[in-house]
Amino acid sequence: MNSRQQKLDAFGRLLDIMDDLREKCPWDKKQTLQTLRHLTIEETYELGDAILDNDLQEIKKELGDVLLHIVFYAKIGSETNDFDIADVCNEICEKLIHRHPHIYGDVVVEDEEEVKQNWEKLKLKEGKKSVLEGVPKSLPALVKASRIQDKVKGVGFDWEEPHQVWDKVEEEIQEFQEEIKNGDQDKIEAEFGDVLFSMINYARFLKINPEDALERTNKKFIKRFQYLESKAGELGKQLSDMTLAEMDVFWNEAKKLK
Repeated sequence: MNSRQQKLDAFGRLLDIMDDLREKCPWDKKQTLQTLRHLTIEETYELGDAILDNDLQEIKKELGDVLLHIVFYAKIGSETNDFDIADVCNEICEKLIHRHPHIYGDVVVEDEEEVKQNWEKLKLKEGKKSVLEGVPKSLPALVKASRIQDKVKGVGFDWEEPHQVWDKVEEEIQEFQEEIKNGDQDKIEAEFGDVLFSMINYARFLKINPEDALERTNKKFIKRFQYLESKAGELGKQLSDMTLAEMDVFWNEAKKLK
């Protein structure tokens, strides 16, 4: 692997290239914090895909794309004299030192869970009024639910045993079914949300990341459905022309594939 100096040189090279692009490239010159935002989100999702696929070469490339965006934002910040890449690095360094008193201070912790609890307590001491302030409003709902539950757990608001959470899941499912019988669409949606929230909570107790689990199922479904489409094509048929029984034959074949 590269030495520390080689790593620093590589980062310096990226900073030099960013300076050139911002000065000479018509597209790069036009970008603002706002125009880059949606592109950054897209790059982050692409990195997430590569991680789920465990494609290390793709992870390396996508990390580069994300790093480029960080450098890009810092470059824009430096042009308005608000901040530069050194400020960004120093800010996160100071935060990490402050929030790891068990490494940089005299605090003693027993395990990972105690570290997370101390982290949330320190954030409140920093002036945050709620432990939930750190949950971005624009997060997808499933990820947001997981983060909310993780945050409140850090201050002790949590179930004690997994079976208690499962009991809650069953309770929410029953309430959901009752609203289906009543036919009130608004209440049906509300109870469905409660079911999802409780299932996400249960996943946490089982140490399952619900976003990763659902995305694995999405990928599995896509692979099987595309197999079904290819088999239909080999027969010269459109899926819309096939019966469910015919499609089930190929679907069951697809389920046997790895």
